[in-house]
Amino acid sequence: MDTKTALFYVFSAILLFAAFRVITARSTVHSALFLVLAFFNAAGVWMLLQAEFLAISLVLVYVGAVMVLFLFVVMMLDINVDQMRQDFWKHFPIAGLIGAVIALEMAAVLMVGFNVAEAPALSAEELRLGNTKLLGIEIYTRYLYPLQVAAVILLVAIVAAIALTMRRRKDSRYVDPGEQIKVKKADRLKVVSMKPEVEVAAPPAAPNEVSTGSKA
Repeated sequence: MDTKTALFYVFSAILLFAAFRVITARSTVHSALFLVLAFFNAAGVWMLLQAEFLAISLVLVYVGAVMVLFLFVVMMLDINVDQMRQDFWKHFPIAGLIGAVIALEMAAVLMVGFNVAEAPALSAEELRLGNTKLLGIEIYTRYLYPLQVAAVILLVAIVAAIALTMRRRKDSRYVDPGEQIKVKKADRLKVVSMKPEVEVAAPPAAPNEVSTGSKA
């Protein structure tokens, strides 16, 4: 067994363990951290497959951005996980069946995609370009339309998320930006003319009144 094969088994074992702990950990924060560990080991497997662009994209996008945001949301919401896990074993059979179907579909696609015997051999020029540049050429030539469809779907999802979160509520304060632009100085500041008020000082007390008061 060479070093590459040993690393593949190590990454795969940790990846399977982390994926199992994602769905079995009682704490939501621990599940998110195990998911980060799973992403790192998946990136390691992709590095062994010489897919360095996908590996660094997984680390930067999912581990560096998505999971950090997910951890912030989980910590801020303080979700009661025990209440959500009450019906876990009730829905486990159908969830396991759906997971098995998804795994079989992915295996059917990957077995055809990784058929090295039918894959065309790369020329010396293509080998010189590198994996990342070849991936960009494939995406923006052969898979351009699927890429555009995926971009439109993501754009619709972003607009839908903004529309759902920006609903006008009775307890929220909202100011129209157009009305703010149209405002004038006279609408915000009003100068009022008032007569000055002068306080009159009280006259000093007489000496007789002071002496009488001290004798008393």
